[in-house]
Amino acid sequence: MALKGLDIFKLTPKKNCKECGSPTCMAFSMKVAQGAVSIDKCPYMSQDALDTLSEATAPLMKTIEVGAGDNAHKLGGETVLFRHEKTLVSKNLYAGALCSCMDDAEVDAKIAELKKIDYDRIGEREFVEFLFVHYADNGADKYVELVKKAAAADRALILDCADAEVAKAALAVCKDGKPILNGANKDNLDAMNAVATEAGVVLGVTGADISEIYDNVKALEGKGNKKLVIDVTGANAKETFANAVLVRRTNLKDGDRTFGYPSIVNIAKIAGGDAHMETALAAAFTLKYGSILVMDKIGYAEALALYGLRQNIYTDPQKPMKVEPGIYALNGADENSPCSLTVDFALTYFLVSGEYERSKCPVNLLISDASGMSVLTAWAAGKFSAGTIKKFFDEHKIEEKIKSRTLIIPGKVAVMKGEIEAKLPGWNVVVGPMEAVQLVKFIKDFQG
Repeated sequence: MALKGLDIFKLTPKKNCKECGSPTCMAFSMKVAQGAVSIDKCPYMSQDALDTLSEATAPLMKTIEVGAGDNAHKLGGETVLFRHEKTLVSKNLYAGALCSCMDDAEVDAKIAELKKIDYDRIGEREFVEFLFVHYADNGADKYVELVKKAAAADRALILDCADAEVAKAALAVCKDGKPILNGANKDNLDAMNAVATEAGVVLGVTGADISEIYDNVKALEGKGNKKLVIDVTGANAKETFANAVLVRRTNLKDGDRTFGYPSIVNIAKIAGGDAHMETALAAAFTLKYGSILVMDKIGYAEALALYGLRQNIYTDPQKPMKVEPGIYALNGADENSPCSLTVDFALTYFLVSGEYERSKCPVNLLISDASGMSVLTAWAAGKFSAGTIKKFFDEHKIEEKIKSRTLIIPGKVAVMKGEIEAKLPGWNVVVGPMEAVQLVKFIKDFQG
């Protein structure tokens, strides 16, 4: 269990620690307990006390780093079960499944398909972060060649292999990329631990049931290995979901650090080849509690839905989702196309841009900085006014980039029409509809 401020105070030298910014050690101890300051900021701590307190005050779930370079990712580090309690720390990641049972053409096609899923949404790159490379017991040479091909695809790797000798051969060609070696169980625990430790990679551990998983993790920790992820995949979706929830609750609610590791959920294994079931299960485990979700049939359409859900869950609720202010040319719009103005609140952007795209009419959508607020909220707060719009036009050199002088504004702020015309002389300010759903008819009628 994490220590409270009084527990920390008992182990803290009684000095007035100006170096740590606290007037008394009790205040310092409370700050440490709240996570506001690191325990190593106290210059009077003995190393033994620092070691004890660093472990005790660390998050119950470890933060595990995997991958390397541009494909480096952080997993875990969570402190709460639910998003409304506090911001979630590490978003879950997705993996596309490969198997040594596939022929070269299948592998190439699968990698090419997965690499098509790579786009930007609200300032975040959305792509398949991992390739999950499964060994089908059909020869080390074939598996090593598959691993080489996967490594060349510029994604982080998960080597799903329970054969320690084959795993060692595979790691020899990809260990610099810091893959996850997944496959430790009660029968191969010592051998897999030795292979992972020698290569310096994270080890994935599983078991026949939740009790065996716990025992295996405990045994690996006893050997000094705490660079672990837990493969919670069971025989079916029900068992897998129960495992995922029990692991997370045992760690964060009951304070048991043995289960304080990120989790892998192999959805491809439990979905039975049904693409729709895979997507539904991926949505469920995005919420509860897969750190890495392995899918066999993830495509662009599935990714759009899953990544949108992930952003909603793993975005700080105290920070609104915003799009970048600027000019968004829709439907082949050019400098002579009319302009339509709205705010940078992500939901507003997607609603408005979606309706304009549905109309097929060329429009330059102008996104003004409104601190991520909706139209009426921003207007009421003074974030969306004639003055801020004038500032936006100047900063983005709208009049230099666009020859059209037609500006459509949201109908809910029609009161701003005169003020905007005063700030932007020469512009024809047109009041648009009250709701986004009315934009298709409006723009078609407007453009004739």
